[in-house]
Amino acid sequence: MTQATIGLIGGSGLYAMEDLTDIEEVYLETPYGTPSDTYILGTIAGQRVAFLPRHGRGHRLMPTEAPSRANIYGFKQLGVQYLISISAVGSLREDYAPGHVVIPNQIFDRTKGVRPCTFFGDGVVVHIAFDKPFCSALSQRLYAAAQAAGATVHKGGTYVCMEGPQFSTLAESEENRRRGFDLVGMTALPEAKLAREAEIAYALLAMVTDYDCWHPDHDAVTVEMVVKVLQSNAKLAQQIIREVLPRIGDGFASPAHQALATAIITDPNVIPPATRERVGLLIGKYLGVK
Repeated sequence: MTQATIGLIGGSGLYAMEDLTDIEEVYLETPYGTPSDTYILGTIAGQRVAFLPRHGRGHRLMPTEAPSRANIYGFKQLGVQYLISISAVGSLREDYAPGHVVIPNQIFDRTKGVRPCTFFGDGVVVHIAFDKPFCSALSQRLYAAAQAAGATVHKGGTYVCMEGPQFSTLAESEENRRRGFDLVGMTALPEAKLAREAEIAYALLAMVTDYDCWHPDHDAVTVEMVVKVLQSNAKLAQQIIREVLPRIGDGFASPAHQALATAIITDPNVIPPATRERVGLLIGKYLGVK
């Protein structure tokens, strides 16, 4: 199978990457179902990358419908070690304005538990460390790339992940601001958790489209409003990606790459054979038994 060490997940408004050459479409089936779409493998800025539209081409999948386990597992099958998520977000801060870029360093979970958030269970228990949900080294490279691309970019901040698909109520938006959150979106979870379980370094390129609904001088969020900003954001996001790929280069060590080394609590000898087969790609190197 064709391999790529760098993966890209395109969010709302980004359904394809321009300037890709040597393109190959790869259809994958995983133990967790079918990913959102075929993976587009190609070369850009001298790097081989795997691109996947999170919502499918044509934006067919809601945030709760995105098959995140299949998506992340598919990237693992392709050999991806570094994964950049491009996501449209609402801003909860005056200084994080529409059209700006943010590289957050924290997530707060306000989803409702309806999306599967782990590869494990069924006889194998794994507790990963998730205090730092984004790879700091990859995030730093993204920040430098955004600067080089001429973006107005902010480093750091907490992304609160809501369930959706409805936008926030005013009460929710104001409460998120009272809690000190900086951005609101619908897709960074369970993606970030699953990427950590797959030992893939993960970072978020957050593209601000609106002020959620808290700002007294801006209208309530609508799809029309978001799409208008997305058109310019998509071009900027692709320029940032072109800038970050050489900064990743041949790769670098990330704590994420060893996230499972001390996280598996189950005795390998009692893991059921079917479960062992399903998660072998993820933890096989740590089991120590055949």
